[in-house]
Amino acid sequence: MDGAARPTAECPAAGPCRPGTGRVTRVEVPPSTGPRPGPDGPADGGTGDDPAARLTGMEAVKVHATLVAALLLCAVAFWFELGRALGGNGLSWAYVFEWPLFAVFGVYMWWSVLHGGQRRSRRLRRGRVSPAVDPRYAGMLEAWQTHQRELQAAQAEAEGREPPGAGTTRV
Repeated sequence: MDGAARPTAECPAAGPCRPGTGRVTRVEVPPSTGPRPGPDGPADGGTGDDPAARLTGMEAVKVHATLVAALLLCAVAFWFELGRALGGNGLSWAYVFEWPLFAVFGVYMWWSVLHGGQRRSRRLRRGRVSPAVDPRYAGMLEAWQTHQRELQAAQAEAEGREPPGAGTTRV
């Protein structure tokens, strides 16, 4: 089990439910040990804190080479613009300060790509808390969940298959 909440007959919501009630409640969700994070960070809610999720091998070498090329380009452009600025070109002073900022951004992106969303995962490692349903809306949520169960059962019946969660029990 990857730790992700799945809809069942008892709790059709995609969020965590208190067993036996069918209501979504505030629940601490432990970090997932499921699939590794993608380029945008952990897509499945996992933490991505496994060192194996970092780039290694040829991919890491390519990222390092790209960083070196970008830093060399920024250094040459800085030196060129500094020479023009000292020669009297006032607009070049803006570029004198801009190229080092590009270099800093390049280092930031290099770190992000190399470590595959590690910064974001630190936030997720503390544990997520799913939002609690305001008691004023608990009845509406329960009615919606009941309606969803009825729709799923009607669709399954129309397609000639067993309704979702019909043969499963939640522990």
